[in-house]
Amino acid sequence: MAVTLAEVAARAGVSSATVSRVLNGGYPVAGGTRTRVEQAVEELGYIANAPARALAAATSDLVGVLVHDVADSFFGILAGSLQSALDPTGPGEARRLAVVCNTAGDPAAETAYLGLLEGQRAGGVVLTGGAAEDPDHTGALAVRVSRMAAAGTRVVLCGRPPLPLAPTLPVATITFDDRGGAFRLAEHLMTLGHRHIAYLAGPPGLSTTRERLAGHRAALARHDPAGSDACAALTVHAGFERSAGYDATRELLRRGRPFTAVAAANDTVATGAAAALREAGLRIPEDVSVAGFDDLPFAVDTAPALTTVRVPLREAGVLAAQLVTGRRVLPPGGITTLPTELMVRGSTAPPPAGRGRP
Repeated sequence: MAVTLAEVAARAGVSSATVSRVLNGGYPVAGGTRTRVEQAVEELGYIANAPARALAAATSDLVGVLVHDVADSFFGILAGSLQSALDPTGPGEARRLAVVCNTAGDPAAETAYLGLLEGQRAGGVVLTGGAAEDPDHTGALAVRVSRMAAAGTRVVLCGRPPLPLAPTLPVATITFDDRGGAFRLAEHLMTLGHRHIAYLAGPPGLSTTRERLAGHRAALARHDPAGSDACAALTVHAGFERSAGYDATRELLRRGRPFTAVAAANDTVATGAAAALREAGLRIPEDVSVAGFDDLPFAVDTAPALTTVRVPLREAGVLAAQLVTGRRVLPPGGITTLPTELMVRGSTAPPPAGRGRP
């Protein structure tokens, strides 16, 4: 038979209300009393009834974290940092249960998981990664998020643009300067002398893809206003996996249009691109420069080390945890933009003599 709250109270010599305060957190309880209650809980093996607690309160202690791909280092770092930062920071703060939901980048799965979290009265939800730029999905997402936020759930959008919501709702948005990072990366390649730069973009219809491609094109247009056609001919949309970078680069090589540098949508795609180039007998960076995006841990261990753009994933995870727990107040307008940083390493160099400029 399950141990009751009253039995825990009797063992600790306190009232049931005091036990409840200790278990729920957020209430001042004397240190000695808290210790007796926690010891009684341990000795009796008491397990709190989470659904009942959620019904009694406006929300539960559950925090849902939606990611595109839990096996992708980008999301793994972000979710891991966020979960670590959810740990209680003071004696009166309750521990929260983080649940990671893998959407595989499917908008329908994203909406379905939000419905499940709403049914659990989640205390917080963090949606990570690029947003699908489909008007129907954006509208449905805005309705769902608005309803959850109005019911007391704190919502954080991390790495995606804000939703069209009422400004009074407790929804925070953390964006990365993807456009500026892609601009600086392309400008770095052009400063080295590259003019034929292939670009392996992410999947179309994704906010991250749009922002990074826009930054890349803006830098090329600054140096060569008439080069938009050449940029389009050397742009291939692909997934964010290593195999996508490999296949996209092989496609570029088959087209036969010359290029001296490859800028990839992320570091994982860049490793696939590098493999395809080496397979074709090309050296990096002597024949072709290669650059990525995100600055994932393996970027410094590739040979040569990968030039990339650092996205502050760990910092974003900590900030998302602070916002979703209410430890940090919403910034003005609800939006925080975190800077990106160009990391120049050995995988980029000037193009071979005579091949840099058209």
